[in-house]
Amino acid sequence: MHVHRTPEQINADRQRYLEHQRMGLESSPGVLPMASPRPAPDIDGTSVLLSKTVPGGWYTTLSIAKGEVLRLAPQGAVSAVSLAAWAAADTSERMNLPDTIKLQWTTELCKGRVIFSDMGRVMLSIVEDSSGAHDALTGGSTPATVEKYNDPGMRNTRDNMVLAAAKLGLDRRDIPPLFTLFAPVRVQAEGAFEWRGSMVSQGDWIELRAEMDLLVALSNCPHPLDPRAATTPDAVMVTKVSAAHVPADDLCRTATAEAQRGFENNAKAKG
Repeated sequence: MHVHRTPEQINADRQRYLEHQRMGLESSPGVLPMASPRPAPDIDGTSVLLSKTVPGGWYTTLSIAKGEVLRLAPQGAVSAVSLAAWAAADTSERMNLPDTIKLQWTTELCKGRVIFSDMGRVMLSIVEDSSGAHDALTGGSTPATVEKYNDPGMRNTRDNMVLAAAKLGLDRRDIPPLFTLFAPVRVQAEGAFEWRGSMVSQGDWIELRAEMDLLVALSNCPHPLDPRAATTPDAVMVTKVSAAHVPADDLCRTATAEAQRGFENNAKAKG
């Protein structure tokens, strides 16, 4: 049934939205931390739980326990790693990028930000990040987007994620919108997507801390908007690091009111 709304009602809704936006922005951190230095520091070998290389075009799956940290470090300057995550205890709870963007009032997910699930809980915290150049809007590559490489053997993220989901006992309908790392996509004033290649460089890296037990899938394929002509992305080193103490004033947990509520939801789920 169509409900007619008067201009006054539309304007009132708009004003409520703007007020909600103002409150959200005011509670956001005025200054986020500086980008992490390049290259990444060495990891104490005793804390390394897993280390693997994901070649260009390929994918991997892994489980991450709460508190453990996942470091991703491209071995060259041309890589874009798409990530999907599910709660290990109940895979119907999955990463939700639209909510992550709305709750933090930004599409620029970088050091100090968090990634929410569709249950309002925090799945991952971005604890280190050298570039801030990550894409939460356009998703990964498809068979159509890799046609430009004229390489019949070129793999794509959509097909990789279907295979990864199957390995985790999931179906293609379980795959959420993907968060693509080292993909410098920004939105122009008129709304068009723009690839800002100067934001990424050799030596980039990121660390994501698991805020609950997770299942994760990663796909290392060309990004749909990447104008570079490389046919095969550089390999990516994936390292899982053991949990460490997290201080009460940890930035990811305290930077915004929305993040604080997300962590409160995490704590409630325990009981």
